[in-house]
Amino acid sequence: MRLLLSSIVVLLAGSATAFAPAPICRQNNAAALFMSEAATADTNMADSGKPPASADTSASMEDAEIPTKLPSDVGMDYVPLATMLATGQLAEADQFTRDALIVLAGSKEKGREFVYFTEVKRIPSTDLATMERLWTKFSGGKFGYTVQKKKYKQSKEDFEAFCTKIGWTTQDGDVERKKRWFGASEFIYDVKKAPVGHLPLTSALRGTSLLKELLKHPVWDNDDWMIEP
Repeated sequence: MRLLLSSIVVLLAGSATAFAPAPICRQNNAAALFMSEAATADTNMADSGKPPASADTSASMEDAEIPTKLPSDVGMDYVPLATMLATGQLAEADQFTRDALIVLAGSKEKGREFVYFTEVKRIPSTDLATMERLWTKFSGGKFGYTVQKKKYKQSKEDFEAFCTKIGWTTQDGDVERKKRWFGASEFIYDVKKAPVGHLPLTSALRGTSLLKELLKHPVWDNDDWMIEP
């Protein structure tokens, strides 16, 4: 089943919290998904966890089709993510994805607002596949973890070269540095302008292991994740 965006009532007020997933249950414990705490404007990508509050809507609301059959092993509602991506709200979709991982990995129920790399294996393949299909579909194959995995391999698994290739760095005089995430974000929330693999963003605050584990998740071992439900 698919919905025309113009036929459903949604709030497109430019707030990621307007699309926070409904509470879900994991191992009989209720887990409510909410946004991470804001950080200072001077924090760079390596110390980041939340992007700007909103992004410009670029897609036609009348023409966008929102898929509603979006499987989840834990009852997560991914229609909000589909809506954000379909309407070009990439900053909000980016934040939704990170917050979803916190719940899916079991970090939220432990009282943490971040995911340890050792918890990645707990993230259900079904949910990762659903989010990946949405990211690749609404970016025309430009964004998603599988796209980043290809770029990482092309970079010979050199993380710094990978960051440069997907546009996570910028030149500041003679120094190449990681882009800033807070305040006036230097990342590009625009499908047409962003480099291939630019989104979704993953915090490197606690090292690069989290992203590396996400890119090694078993769900990407074959192309079954691409099969529509």
